[in-house]
This record gives sequence, structure tokens and C-alpha cells, in this order.
Amino acid sequence: MTYQTLRQRFLFSAGSTLCMGLLLSAAANCEASAARPGGFIAQPVQASIADDYHPQAPRLDAYHAHFWDSLTLEPQSVWKVLRESFKWQDKPLRPDAQARVDEWIDYYRSRPENIVEIIERATPWLAFIAERVSERGLPGELALIPFVESSFDPHAKSHLGAAGLWQFMPRTGDALGLMRNSRYDGRLDVLTSTEAALDYLESQAEQWYQGDMMLSLAAYNAGAGTVNKAVRRAQSQGLGGSYWDLSLPAETLQYVPKLKAISTIVQNPERYGVQLPEIQASPAFARVQLAQPLSLAEASALLDVSQQSLAELNPGLLAAQAGPRSAQTLLVPEGADTALIAELSQQDSAAATLASNQTPSMHRVESGDSLSAIAARYNLDPRDLIRWNALEQPSAIQPGQMLALSAR
Repeated sequence: MTYQTLRQRFLFSAGSTLCMGLLLSAAANCEASAARPGGFIAQPVQASIADDYHPQAPRLDAYHAHFWDSLTLEPQSVWKVLRESFKWQDKPLRPDAQARVDEWIDYYRSRPENIVEIIERATPWLAFIAERVSERGLPGELALIPFVESSFDPHAKSHLGAAGLWQFMPRTGDALGLMRNSRYDGRLDVLTSTEAALDYLESQAEQWYQGDMMLSLAAYNAGAGTVNKAVRRAQSQGLGGSYWDLSLPAETLQYVPKLKAISTIVQNPERYGVQLPEIQASPAFARVQLAQPLSLAEASALLDVSQQSLAELNPGLLAAQAGPRSAQTLLVPEGADTALIAELSQQDSAAATLASNQTPSMHRVESGDSLSAIAARYNLDPRDLIRWNALEQPSAIQPGQMLALSAR
């Protein structure tokens, strides 16, 4: 709910309450109350109650000004949104599983400054990721995976070659359609890599694990082959085959406990002596759709924002330039000039016409395609592709399937 909507509702409620109170006062002939500063009596009420009673009605906006002077509305916090979307917090674990989580809770609570440092790095991204997780109906805990994977550092790289917030290996990123070249690495692009990660988690959960997201998380870390073998081994021993039953590599054994631990702390930070930095629930950036190349230096001069700020919001741009061979969406700080953003987004008509003529009306799904990769390829919003093609399970598109690239 926007601030303006809240304001309108408060004004209506306040005005209604005030009028009702004065009606009752007039009916009781309470002159002191009727004459108080800020009072307001509607004209029809005056005529029906006392024909000779005609006080001057103070201006309603004077009451409104006084009302809003005394009221402060805080912007919604991303922590509130996350807590409302958490799905694992109220599900009790068996003692041995809870002990694995508690070990990591103790580890994190003994280092509260590290949590704060990581969360501060998450500030530009967490609201966007939480929004995308919520829109897919996934457990809100998944929005905190980058805490475990990369400490919310979009430039993070492992010694094995994994990169970005979501730590995609090169071959995995390629299979998910994350473009890589000398100018751009889609694994470092927070928008495209987030969509790819959520696609991957959903598709594995549906394909292998009957929707069990904890098993999908294990496969995200260790590979589906490793997890599938572990499930079969556990079931052959008479166990159910849940994540907590499996014998897995050491890192994978700690993966879900780490995520569950940090989620538990976010759920109740006061209990664990952690003070979370405030992060608003709305994304901290605006998007500019580009039809022509634009360097960060040029965008910096046009929008009057620092080039460093633009670079931090666009980590996938290796050559500091957005365009057809890199990201066609440039992220800019939320407070940037919206008129200039609109002007940049419109581009000149000749370039827009050329881009339109070059965009096909249909796309044939190839092996390894994901919805997010297809959307990025044609500079579209994945939600539009879902709507135009009436996709009930966006993560289950099949090779050979034809997708419409417009509403027509």
C-alpha cells in the first residue's frame, strides 16, 4: 500500500470520526465540544438540530494539517516482508537436525558484526530478490541464499570458477542461458542471475524431488546426481529420503542448516542480539531499457549520478558499457532523474523501429533454455512471457516449444 493511499484512508477515517463525534456532541447540546478549535459540523446537521445555531465551520484542511503534523508513517521494511513469506520457521525439526541448525545459529550470533556487514552489502538487492521469491510463491528463506553463497557480494568468485551472488559455475550459467563474453557476464548481473537461480531451483524441485525445496537446494550445491544417489541410499536403509536423512559432502551437509540458521535470526533478531540494518521493501534501483550502447560514463553525466554508483548496480558490465552485446537493461539509483530515465528508455525512433523489426514474433525453445534467459535475449520481462503464453509452470518449458514474444 502506498503512502498516498494510506494518507487518503487516514483522511477519510479521521474526517468520518470527527463528524460522528460532533454529531453526538450536538445531539447532547455539548456547546463546549461543538465550539472547540478544529471542530467541523456539516450543514445539513445544523439545520436539523438547531435552526438558530450557525457556528462558523473551520477549514477541514486545517485539521488535516494538524493531523499529518502529528503522524509519521514509516516505510515498509523488507524484514517484515521476508518474515511474512518464511515457510520453514514454524516447522519443527527432529533433534539431530535442529542441533545442526543451532550450531550455525551459535556461530552467527557470536559474530553479529559479520551479519551486519553482509546485510549492508545486500541493501541494493534484497528487496528485489524477496519480491521475485514472493511472486513465485517460494519460501521466503530462499531470498537469503546469497548470504550463504557469496555473502551478498555480486563480484564474488570462488577458486573453482563460480561467480556472482548465486555462485554459478561457467557451464551451469551457460546451460541456464546466462550470456558471457568480454563485455558482460550474466552470472554477475543480479537481475538475470536471480531469475536463473530461481528457475533452476524450481525446475529441479519439480523434476526430481516432488517439490521438496530443501533437496533442490542440496542439488544446487552438490549436483542432482550426487543428491539422487544419496536419496536412493537413504531409502534403501529404510529412511524417508528427506534432506536431513542424507549422507552428503561436508559443504552440502551444512548448506541448508546455514540457510535455516540465518533465517531464524532474521525471524527474531532481538532474541539473538543482532540489530539488522533497515532496508526498505521496494527495490533500490530503477531500470532503463536501452536500444543503443551507452557507457557508464555517459549515463553518469546524463543522470548526474556517480559512475561508481552505476558500476555497483551493474556488476555484469565488464567493459562499463551497456548495449546489445551486454545487458540491455541499465540499473540506476532510485533517486535518479525520472524524466531523464524516461528519455533514455525511449531512445530515438529509428533505433527503436530497427530493434522492433529485428525481434521475431516467436521463439523455439532450445535445450538449456530458461524463461529468464529467453526474456533477457529479447529484452522482455519474464512475467510478460508467462502471461502471453499462459504458462502454468514457467520452469517446465520444453525443447521445441514455441513461445510468443509479444501480446499480438
